[in-house]
Amino acid sequence: MPTPFPRPSRRILAAALAIVLSAGLLTVLSGSPANSAVTAASDDSFYTPPSPLPAGKPGDIIRSRVSKAGPRKDSVNAWQVMYLSTDALGRPDAVTGTVLVPKNVDPAKAPIVSFAAGTHGPAFDCTPSKMIDIGAFYEQSGLDDALDAGYAVALTDYEGYRQDPKTTYVVGRSEGPAVIDAVRAAQRLPEAKLSTDAKVLFRGYSQGGGAAVWAGELQPAYAPEMNLVGVAAGGVPADLVQVTLQLDGKAGFGVFAYALIGLDNAYPELKLDSFLSDNGRVKLAEMQKSACTFELLTTYANQKIADYTTSAGYVRPEWVKRLNENKLGGTPPKVPVLLYHATQDQLVQFAQADALHKTYCTAGVKTTWKTFDTDHITAVYTGNADVLAFLKDRVAGAPATSNC
Repeated sequence: MPTPFPRPSRRILAAALAIVLSAGLLTVLSGSPANSAVTAASDDSFYTPPSPLPAGKPGDIIRSRVSKAGPRKDSVNAWQVMYLSTDALGRPDAVTGTVLVPKNVDPAKAPIVSFAAGTHGPAFDCTPSKMIDIGAFYEQSGLDDALDAGYAVALTDYEGYRQDPKTTYVVGRSEGPAVIDAVRAAQRLPEAKLSTDAKVLFRGYSQGGGAAVWAGELQPAYAPEMNLVGVAAGGVPADLVQVTLQLDGKAGFGVFAYALIGLDNAYPELKLDSFLSDNGRVKLAEMQKSACTFELLTTYANQKIADYTTSAGYVRPEWVKRLNENKLGGTPPKVPVLLYHATQDQLVQFAQADALHKTYCTAGVKTTWKTFDTDHITAVYTGNADVLAFLKDRVAGAPATSNC
């Protein structure tokens, strides 16, 4: 029987994502508070935003606590943070994340990488900061690259990870501000001692690639004070229409369904429930309760949207409007960009990523475009060396090149 992934990528999927599957079975040991303002690391109420939200600016810290930082616990100082950000409708919201600072560097001189995590799934147990804390973050190798280079890392969980999750998956208008404001939060966290003048880089793959590029497009208007020097992104879902519809009935159907959930959470007028079948309601409720990346790519593989819906409501004008609002390329970044993609990508269509790189080239962005003859999952790791080289060049102030 044919399998949805070539054998090498199936091995990587099992190795990298089985950890994520098991995350809900692991118990996070409570941490010792550094002071009375820091909550215990096992207290899930940390992720519940206060109501009403406190007054403040995007990036202001709402609360913080010490993170155990998984395998980096001995080499970094780390905190989980909740900070103010901006949702897809331009309203204030609260987002969580993790700040990690290598112990062997002067934090006042450390560059800051805003690390946009790839797909973790809609369930609360999938929260990226939780994965880092327990040593189950499947992009740990990329995170290690930045920390070992002496860079501080600010990693956003994106909007909506809480005990009643309402994540806004692949909604760039939500994810971009979350990536930017993670840096502001890191700079405003007193214990981190990072500089507001630090060189900043955005970096991500897959969902994270889209989020990093959205941050790059939004930064000039949203955070003009930020010393952004580069954006590195792979597997970018630049055009959600092109990415999602081709997953119907395929191995990546769970990603398609999760994208519908994310858009509906971001934009209440879309009313996803109005065209779900009873089966669809049950399946998507189960997904939001218990699905992490592994389940998205296994439990929900090869299913069809027609079995979840009573009509193709996702092509209604209000859906098309929001999908178009979340298409990249409208305001190209002002800094050098590295884009890379797997030519055999079975989850995020290659052609639409190639189109984004050409759009940036036409706009005069210093763009490096790299392709890898592999699949989406493998390229999570294949691209790391090029990303690190790009980040180091930007920090060093090397002249940016382009292969447009």
